[in-house]
Amino acid sequence: MSTNGELPKNLPLFLTDADVASLSDWAAAIEAIRTAYKAPGDEAGTPGRIFAQTPREWLRIMPSVPPSGQLFGAKSIAGSFADGLRVSYLISLFDKDTADLVALVDGNRVTGLRTAATTAAGTSTIVPRRPLVVGVVGSGFEARSHLTAFSHVLEFAEIRVFSPTPANREAFAAEFDDAFGAPARAVGSAREAAEGADLILCAARSRDESPTLQADWVGNNTAVVSIGSTTAAQRELPAELIARAAVVVVDSRDEVVNDSGDMIAARSHGVDVDSIVVTLNAVLSGETEIDSENGIRIYKSTGSGLQDIVVAEMLVERARAEGIGTVLPVGIVTSRK
Repeated sequence: MSTNGELPKNLPLFLTDADVASLSDWAAAIEAIRTAYKAPGDEAGTPGRIFAQTPREWLRIMPSVPPSGQLFGAKSIAGSFADGLRVSYLISLFDKDTADLVALVDGNRVTGLRTAATTAAGTSTIVPRRPLVVGVVGSGFEARSHLTAFSHVLEFAEIRVFSPTPANREAFAAEFDDAFGAPARAVGSAREAAEGADLILCAARSRDESPTLQADWVGNNTAVVSIGSTTAAQRELPAELIARAAVVVVDSRDEVVNDSGDMIAARSHGVDVDSIVVTLNAVLSGETEIDSENGIRIYKSTGSGLQDIVVAEMLVERARAEGIGTVLPVGIVTSRK
């Protein structure tokens, strides 16, 4: 819904999925993420996911009080198996000074926007400043959104894509061929996509949860991005590759190190994971410097409520300025205690 002029700020705003689609902006989302991760903060402001579940329903809460911005809140993900699997996403935002409800945002598209924007910000810290040969493993939504986000932070020399479905990889290559000033082509194997690449994007889960990338396909001075494995049961990168890494940049140390299948497997194979992991906050704040030319550099993400909240706040600010969204006729009670 769109209106003329700025929307009032004294009542909560509701943004639909269509509103989010019209307001989404890669550059603004990436900048919001960078600002949040540059600010001093600690993981207490963004704790791990909270789960409630029965055999038929589940609810995941991802709260955050970002170190930047004026809003805080949580993304709720509700799922039900009563009729297949149905899932909905809702982001609730509150004012840091008053605790007033500021906005409710459909989180469906926000999740994809914040994930790729965060990856773009993280990837920019581990790649050289020159046109890059990019190998993409996967051709679905995540591969498309991440490659698009990458176009805002790096230059492409060539894009190579593999998907096990030939029609999908051919369609992906046709879509991105010269889209960002570089050729894109489909290749017949993940190995062909990865070998000789400056940057490898892993954006496809294997059917049997085994790694989708093998260590001997990766050159000694390659950047690798892993976003397709986010739980303890999922695998994307082999332990042998993590053992060769000079550094692993993570969006959330605790969740990536302790709860992602890749890192759990690496530790069980004797890899000293803690010695190579640094946080995105440490890198973007200047606390840790990375040699972006030498060694294997990995960016590994599991996602966090911080990313949802800061991108949702950016969307709400744009919505009010552009007169987009639905002003709710009532709010909720904010009481003094």
